[in-house]
Amino acid sequence: MCRQFARIEDVFGELPGEVRAGVVTDAERREQIEVDVVVFVPAMPGEPRRVLSLGEVKWGRRMGPRHSARLRRAREVLAAKGYDVRDTVLACYSGAGFDGALASEADVRPVGLGELYG
Repeated sequence: MCRQFARIEDVFGELPGEVRAGVVTDAERREQIEVDVVVFVPAMPGEPRRVLSLGEVKWGRRMGPRHSARLRRAREVLAAKGYDVRDTVLACYSGAGFDGALASEADVRPVGLGELYG
């Protein structure tokens, strides 16, 4: 459902090329970061792969800053690996809502049920 939503042209400001789930390997911290919704722009020959959005999905839990912190770390790791993340939007998809601290994070887009089903 969330990956279908991310395919809509104007959701992140431009046309997505590929939308899928993925795992970012953080060698420095020796962990893997699962990302539920990864949105790439269409690939351009000779240019770094551009990531339009990274998203996490939680249906039964309120989302907060620890969720966005994981996405932020994934974005940092991808930048170090040569991906273009200068405009990457961090998206938190939740069926149970968001705590107030998450709403104040400028680089995070909270997506609730109303927007998903609207």
